[in-house]
Amino acid sequence: MDLLTWLRQEAQLKKMTLVIVFLALFLDNMLLSVVVPILPSYLYKIDQAPTTTPGNSTDLTVNPPVNQSLKYRSVILDSTSALPHQTPALSSDSTEAQKFPKSDCSYADAHLDEVNIKVGLLLASKSTIQLIINPFMGPLTDRIGYHIPMCAGFCIIFFATTLFAFSSSFILMLVARSVQGVGGSCLSVAGMVMLADEYKDNKERGRAMGISFTGLALGLIAGAPFGSVMYQFVGKMAPFLVLAVIAVLAGGLHVLIFKPSRAQAEMEKGTPLLTLLKDPYILIAAGAICLTTLVIAVIEAALPIWMMKTMCASKWQLGTVFLTDSISYLIASNIFGHLSQKYNGSWLCACIGMILAGITTISFGFSKNIYHLFVLNAIVGFSVGTVDSSIMPLMGNLVDLRYVPVYGTVYAIADVAICIGYSVGPAIAGPTVASIGFPWLMAIIGTVNIIFAPLCIFLVSPSRQEEHLVRAGKKKTTDKHIRYSPLASEEILALYVSANQ
Repeated sequence: MDLLTWLRQEAQLKKMTLVIVFLALFLDNMLLSVVVPILPSYLYKIDQAPTTTPGNSTDLTVNPPVNQSLKYRSVILDSTSALPHQTPALSSDSTEAQKFPKSDCSYADAHLDEVNIKVGLLLASKSTIQLIINPFMGPLTDRIGYHIPMCAGFCIIFFATTLFAFSSSFILMLVARSVQGVGGSCLSVAGMVMLADEYKDNKERGRAMGISFTGLALGLIAGAPFGSVMYQFVGKMAPFLVLAVIAVLAGGLHVLIFKPSRAQAEMEKGTPLLTLLKDPYILIAAGAICLTTLVIAVIEAALPIWMMKTMCASKWQLGTVFLTDSISYLIASNIFGHLSQKYNGSWLCACIGMILAGITTISFGFSKNIYHLFVLNAIVGFSVGTVDSSIMPLMGNLVDLRYVPVYGTVYAIADVAICIGYSVGPAIAGPTVASIGFPWLMAIIGTVNIIFAPLCIFLVSPSRQEEHLVRAGKKKTTDKHIRYSPLASEEILALYVSANQ
């Protein structure tokens, strides 16, 4: 028996489903975060290129005094190289600028505000497109199955990474980011449906989704530091070409094992999207995911520019500051994905996570150096990981409890909630920071999370909709649906009474 035949055995398919979803989430989120440290510096360099004089490629026409402009450019353009025309005195001043950010970095030119808005638009474009695609992707997955959308997602992500690698303008980057949104919709919705369909038991489902979120967390962990280091020492193209190779390998593995070209067995008709959107439990769960995602999105969009303006951060620091965020997310998702389902504490984990995320977000405005940011990012990552790993399995459980157990539409709603956070966050970050400042923005986002957190109490004991199950044709007591059928409950009660007479 060869390896491929062994992997296709039914006993191994569950594990391989988990591996494929792990790789899909890893790839999408690594591409999501790898651009975070690259965009501010690269867009600034592109915008300043027309003002470069032919005789000296390092002379940029900017408004601040010469010595302050040189100090700033030594950080934003190339923190490791000296300017060829720079005098020893100016070199000394540039060194002092890195030691005393308060006195010098605050004079960085106002063009950074324009760059901040462009960065926000680029980061928001992916989630905006994904937000548009998701309402169609959920029902489509319910209709044709999840293997074909998963395969299409890997192909689209490969195209997006390649386009990112060779793009040299803001417009091309915007197109690449938008294409990624289409691929991300395919991977995330199909991936969650694969797990929910393969793992029926609540405890197993919670554990499997916790492990799959490890791929998400590892993508976030590797993305920003990997992007910043590769950009500084190898160039912009390198990190995207590496991701393109990963997309080819992951997509090839999926095709070899699951053969998505074959028609998948017809799935049971799922609950309509509008019906799920009217469910208060699903809305509360989606709201918790959306608001905690908003925290991460705002921090990713606004923090690098703020670090450049107030802390003289170099390019590698812009990426590594998010390292603790992703590591703590990885830890929390593996712990609480299992525990929240085992002890029926999803609501409590989500409530505590939102409160902790809110308090920590407010604290960002008071941070003074990069070490404070490491600690705050770690707490934010832990709290968001707690919420995600608790709520995602719960949404599948709500469908099992109250509706027909077909999961494409409900996980499309969950992904829409994530996309709203990643779309609204960067879009409002740039203009809000420019008008009221970074500390006030973080205070507003944190307060909203704290106010919403008590609503998670309503998720303690969701009620069943047995009348809806009867109307949906659940009178047939199959093995898959027996515990949710009212008629099955009556038969079990009758057996219990006759046994005690």
